[in-house]
Amino acid sequence: MAKEKISFEQFFESVEAGNKPFVQDLHSYLLENGCKVTFEEKKNGYLASYKYGKPPKAVANFVFRKEGMITRIYGERISAYPDFLNTLPKEMVQHIEGAGVCKRIVDNTCGLKCNGYDFMIGDSHFQKCRYNCFEFLMTDESKPYIKTFAEHEIKERMA
Repeated sequence: MAKEKISFEQFFESVEAGNKPFVQDLHSYLLENGCKVTFEEKKNGYLASYKYGKPPKAVANFVFRKEGMITRIYGERISAYPDFLNTLPKEMVQHIEGAGVCKRIVDNTCGLKCNGYDFMIGDSHFQKCRYNCFEFLMTDESKPYIKTFAEHEIKERMA
């Protein structure tokens, strides 16, 4: 399916009422801090992709899944804020535990440009794929942590 560009308004119409304030808040925050955004129609719904820097690299996505709306954070600078990861609620840590292992880190079999994440939460060591490691279902519990995660990542990329 060809990527069809859509507007923020079209994207926002498809967001569940309970997620609208969070999506609007994070969208505004990312734009105010220099991110560029694109909206596309995908097979399972819309995708919002926020990029920062030169060259532009993904910081966050809003993605629609069967279980609900997901926020994906690309934590390329997580080594600069390791204490934050220790504050994540159990539900979010469980998702990280279930995420795929980074084949590039573990056995050097993924693409050359693919780099996963190697980090600690408490005493647990993780080597996870960048594409689903920090992909969180939006819940009342997770939303503040998702926002703080994005704030940490943007702050470190600006440094």
